Amino acid sequence: MEYFYLTDPGKVRDHNEDSVIISENMSGEIFMAVADGMGGHKAGEVASSIAISHIGKRFREMGSVGNKEDAISWIKEVVSESNNLIYKYTEEHPESTGMGTTLVLALLANDFLLFGNIGDSSGFVIKNKHLHKVTTDHTLVNLLVKSGELTEEEAKEHPRKNVLMKALGAATTVEMDIVAVETDIDGILLCSDGLTNMLEKEQIDKVLAEDLSVEDIVRKLIYKSNNRGGNDNISVALLEKEAV
Repeated sequence: MEYFYLTDPGKVRDHNEDSVIISENMSGEIFMAVADGMGGHKAGEVASSIAISHIGKRFREMGSVGNKEDAISWIKEVVSESNNLIYKYTEEHPESTGMGTTLVLALLANDFLLFGNIGDSSGFVIKNKHLHKVTTDHTLVNLLVKSGELTEEEAKEHPRKNVLMKALGAATTVEMDIVAVETDIDGILLCSDGLTNMLEKEQIDKVLAEDLSVEDIVRKLIYKSNNRGGNDNISVALLEKEAV
């Protein structure tokens, strides 16, 4: 098992509002997460940092997340706690009102794999050197695509493609999508939309298929995103169970 993560401000933004983590506990369970913050006065980076720091700390404090049902309950609990912490911060710092963050996470144990998502950061499994998206984006354009009002191609160029329908810290309560996935996979990739807005799935697959280390794959994905414009912060967390 190899893993690596990296976050980069990109070529346009003057600071980085993403936060990312990969952590392993005493039982060998692995927690991965990417958060893409939003809000003025650099509040986005505060929101993403609160979420990642809190959940990462709670994970490291546990000997094990238990069985799948226990793990789902734990995810819901720590996400709710993070939401409350962000919401409380905005109440105490009025200048940060409106801040929030996306959150995509993966929790890999011996006999189960869970993904969780709020917003438009993405979670994928890797099988046979190809990405398979697990998460569903909580965006306005995705709702319009599902209702048949927009095509996938129209959604890519829509002027409101970045409008989120859900974010952590935006309301007093939040519901995270949690999906159980089979563990017979080659790897896991989590990323902020700074990657997926710059690179097509096929371009990411091409890098995954190269004979590179996990670290070099992550660095190359970020390099290619920046080469194509780097319009946003770019965060990638990659885990390989075996050579992908």
